[in-house]
Amino acid sequence: MKKDLWEGISHVLLDIEGTTCPVSYVAEILFPYASANLAPYLESHQEEASIRALIQELEMLWQQDTDQEAMALLIRSQQSGQRGVAGILAYLMFLIRCDRKVTPLKDLQGRIWAEGYAKGELVGPIFADVPTSLRHWQQQGVVLGVYSSGSIAAQQLIYQHSIHGDLRHLFSHWFDTHTGSKQDPHSYSLIAKVMECEPKAILFISDSPTELEAAIQSGLQVVCSQRDTGAAEASRTYPTIHNFHQVKLKIKAQ
Repeated sequence: MKKDLWEGISHVLLDIEGTTCPVSYVAEILFPYASANLAPYLESHQEEASIRALIQELEMLWQQDTDQEAMALLIRSQQSGQRGVAGILAYLMFLIRCDRKVTPLKDLQGRIWAEGYAKGELVGPIFADVPTSLRHWQQQGVVLGVYSSGSIAAQQLIYQHSIHGDLRHLFSHWFDTHTGSKQDPHSYSLIAKVMECEPKAILFISDSPTELEAAIQSGLQVVCSQRDTGAAEASRTYPTIHNFHQVKLKIKAQ
C-alpha cells in the first residue's frame, strides 16, 4: 500500500531492527557477540550488586518457566548443585536460543554490547537515509522517540556508536520492554501518555506487522518499513516505505 503524506503528526516513534538498521546486524552480529561473551562477562562482574540482582531475577523467572526444556534444565542444575553464574548460564543460553524478550536478559546483553562498542569491536550500521531524515523532522518540530525490544541502554549504544557518529541527541524519548510488549496495544497508549500527545499524532515506523497492528489499535498512524523481504507481507495492508525519504509529514501545530 502506498501513501504520500501523513497528516497531523507531531511525534515519530521508531523501531530499530529492520527500520533504522539491518535485521542482520542484530541477528548476525549483536546476538552472537553477546552469547560468546556471556560467560566471561558474568565471571568478571559477578561481584557487582547489579549483576547479582540480574542473576536473582533470572533465577526467579527460571523457577516459574513452564517450558519443558527450561524445567529439565532447572532439574539438572539443581541436581548438580550449581548456583550463581555457573547455574544460570544454561538458562541464559536457552533464552537466547528461543529469542525470548526477557527484560533481565536484554539488560545483560546491553551491558556486554557496551563493552564491545567501547572497545571498537561493534559499530551501529544505521541506514544512510536515517540521519538526514531525523534531522529534517526535528527541524520541522517533530519529537522523535525509539521503541525497541532491546534495552534502552542497547538502543542508545547503536545510535551513539553509529557509522554516522553520535545520533542520540536527535531523540527525546526511549522505550523498551519495561513499557510493555510491542505486540500489546496498551504499550502504545502508555507511550502516547508519556509523550504527552494524542495517539493519532504519533507516526510509528516498524517492519513488524504485529507491532503495526497493535499500534493501530491504540490509534497511532503507522508505516511499514520494507528494508528487507521479511516485511513484504505487511506491504499489502499498511502504507509501506523503502527508505525514510519517502515519509512526508504534514506537521500538527504545537
